[in-house]
Amino acid sequence: MVVDVENIFMSMHREEDADTKRVYYYLFKVLRKCILTLTKPTIEGPLGHPPFERPSIAKSVTNFVTHKFGHLIPREFQTLNDLAKMFLHCLNHWNFEAPSARRQVATVDEVSAYKINYTRWLVFCHVPAFCDSLPHFDTTLVFGRTLLRAVFRSVYSQLMDKCHSERDRMPPEKRILVLTHFPKFLCMLETEVFATNSPIWDPDFKPEPPSTATVPMETKSPAVGAVKFEKLIVPAAEKGGFTTVNVSPGFAGFGKKQLRDSTGLSVGEKRTAPADGSSCSRISASEAKKRRTVEPVEDVPEDVVTKIVATLEGVDMIGPEAVFPENAPRDEAAKQEEKQGIIQFHVVGNSLTRPVSKQVVLWLIGLQNVFSHQLPKMPKEYITRMVFDAKHKTLALMKDNRPIGGICFRMFQTQGFSEIVFCAVTSSEQVKGYGSHLMNHLKDYHIRQNITHFLTFADEFAIGYFRKQGFSKDIKIPRSMYQGYIKDYEGATLMHCELNSRIVYTEFTAVVRKQKKVEFQLIYQIVFIFN
Repeated sequence: MVVDVENIFMSMHREEDADTKRVYYYLFKVLRKCILTLTKPTIEGPLGHPPFERPSIAKSVTNFVTHKFGHLIPREFQTLNDLAKMFLHCLNHWNFEAPSARRQVATVDEVSAYKINYTRWLVFCHVPAFCDSLPHFDTTLVFGRTLLRAVFRSVYSQLMDKCHSERDRMPPEKRILVLTHFPKFLCMLETEVFATNSPIWDPDFKPEPPSTATVPMETKSPAVGAVKFEKLIVPAAEKGGFTTVNVSPGFAGFGKKQLRDSTGLSVGEKRTAPADGSSCSRISASEAKKRRTVEPVEDVPEDVVTKIVATLEGVDMIGPEAVFPENAPRDEAAKQEEKQGIIQFHVVGNSLTRPVSKQVVLWLIGLQNVFSHQLPKMPKEYITRMVFDAKHKTLALMKDNRPIGGICFRMFQTQGFSEIVFCAVTSSEQVKGYGSHLMNHLKDYHIRQNITHFLTFADEFAIGYFRKQGFSKDIKIPRSMYQGYIKDYEGATLMHCELNSRIVYTEFTAVVRKQKKVEFQLIYQIVFIFN
């Protein structure tokens, strides 16, 4: 809240519009009072509480797509669905004009109604996007027809101007989508927005959505903390349908999947010759699928697997692969150096509530220097502020008692994810697998903290690294879960990584290599020995 008070204070002094300045001043006083009384900020008064209108903008746009384009083929419907999501995304991040700019072109009643919605938008949507301590809501989830009608034509015009100005920088497929299909979509939407009896504004509008609409554009509740994860339920018939094997000490629980040979038959299935004497009979795909799910599967005896694992543990200690392993994983050398004590890993951070040792302060200064040298586009003052911020921690890679790399992150326990702010290894120590091993340690650390999601904004040079670490541009968590929490960087790409709590990531590559060897030996024995 102290940081937010500073941000609002600076915004208030930069703002020229009197109405907006008054809202900033009101929020400034609210946060200052909460700091003095050690309470959570709440917005009270005549503004009300979100949502302000039903149906919401997101719901009405969803209704529009289903109502107008539900009859289209799946590929075309998905295109219109993507255009709708693009429009909603723009509205959620749009900077609306102040009421004073409308006094020349609108009536007194229209300006008065817009001023109320504009104030609500500032308090609940715009300011909380850069002030973490205030509750944040998406614009399209808490506003409805009144605000959309007030801003639609202005947003439409500015969107088209921006699209045409950036047309040369767009890839061809995106250019066609944005310059050809998007204007037609917005034109049709405009007709429905300003129609007096359009069904898209009916609160009880419940058509049967087409099967192609796999990604909903509207979440059920705009509240930030209301997101729930889908539970994975294992059918009773599948429980206990696998055996566990200790591949290496301390890492149990890796399920042995059903093995199949090159003909597609399961282990234990008998080949039956067709009645006509031909070498093989053909069955339909649906029948084959039915057989696979209905017929019982004979598992591999556990003593056979145990013997193979014991044999492989002895083989790994001899031969040239012990020194020069074939296709060794990227982090293998780093793991060996960690076992030998050459490098160490420590989670360090500043604190406002307890004393910080001199050693930790020196490490933080060293980490700040590493990030500053390796991330020259980031302002040094900003890096210093993040590294020494008590809300941020850094996983430090130490060598000769000095930091040579690290990952600065901020954990959001209530939201179930962690934001990676900086990630760097000093240039003289790169291409040694330190980056991969750092990330694996960070994943294990977060699993112990019951956090299974990472989010980060990666620049064009870091996207490749994050892809190798399991990150993707496909964000699989709801926007309301992280909107207003993480820092947004211009020109960077938001990436997401979901962790599996059953995996020990620092040992993941070694376990997978061991599993491959076990499977190869099982296949060899089944095909060449048992048969």
